[in-house]
Amino acid sequence: MIRAERALWVTGKGQSALLTVDVPPPGPGEVLVRTLWTGVSRGTETLVHDGQVPRSQWARMRAPFQDGDFPWPVKYGYLNVGVVEAGPRELLDRTVFCLYPHQTRYVVPASAVTPVPDAVPPERAVLAGTVETAVNALWDARPMVGDRVAVVGAGMVGSAVAALLAGIPGVRAQLVDTDPARAATAAALGVGFAAPDAAAGGCDLVFHASATDAGLATALRLLRDGGEVVELSWYGDRRVGVALGEDFHSRRLAVRASQVGTLARPDRDHAERMALALELLADPRFDALISGESPFAELPSVMARLSGALCHRIDYRACHG
Repeated sequence: MIRAERALWVTGKGQSALLTVDVPPPGPGEVLVRTLWTGVSRGTETLVHDGQVPRSQWARMRAPFQDGDFPWPVKYGYLNVGVVEAGPRELLDRTVFCLYPHQTRYVVPASAVTPVPDAVPPERAVLAGTVETAVNALWDARPMVGDRVAVVGAGMVGSAVAALLAGIPGVRAQLVDTDPARAATAAALGVGFAAPDAAAGGCDLVFHASATDAGLATALRLLRDGGEVVELSWYGDRRVGVALGEDFHSRRLAVRASQVGTLARPDRDHAERMALALELLADPRFDALISGESPFAELPSVMARLSGALCHRIDYRACHG
């Protein structure tokens, strides 16, 4: 029997709506998932909501289970936690994470879901996609014991990177942001905090995640000679100014990209990386990355007012009675 479910669609620039979608019964090797929680990734989803995905990146920026095409109408999202209602016996009634948009129920291949460990609360598991990005960033950067590291930009990804850095022995980890309220986030994660003009320099490594020209300039300034900036920001269709004159060459600085769509380790696959991200979420410090919560019925209005949020969590429990 085909089900009538509801999903969030971006319908125009800065506009979204909850629309009815048809969900077929699962076939062989598929699962039917009842959504419990989703998370709104403010950075990327805001760009999609505002129509700022450049045409040249429309193919690369497709979410795994996106419907529609950029700029709109499009069903977009990738932080979904639910319960398997039908499918293979080993997954039945299991809580799972999937890179699926905001929708009340959905059908996907069984291989597309990852069981949530018993030690991880389902409401925290919505962060798995963000922590997966942070894991890949650390695999790219390979920080070492005793390194001096800064993370410029205390959004979802930057804060997740800082949380992982805090677990490396001897690392001096510092979260840098223009918003003084992010000091509380840093304290909860167990790392230092500083405004850009007060941040400690001489860093071996800086992760940049502010998606601003000023943040990238700060990241370069904080490096020691020969240090490296790992760029995690995605700027959409905006051009970015970076000072490659002055002392950039004489100090032998480096800027490199990290992108979660490509595995930073050839000895791991995507399933292993996602499973690792979920295991790491047993740490309650990650609750500091949840900045608010709303019921599914309010999601369109939430999308219109996400300024300053980390991960805004969406509750689907009222949708299922």
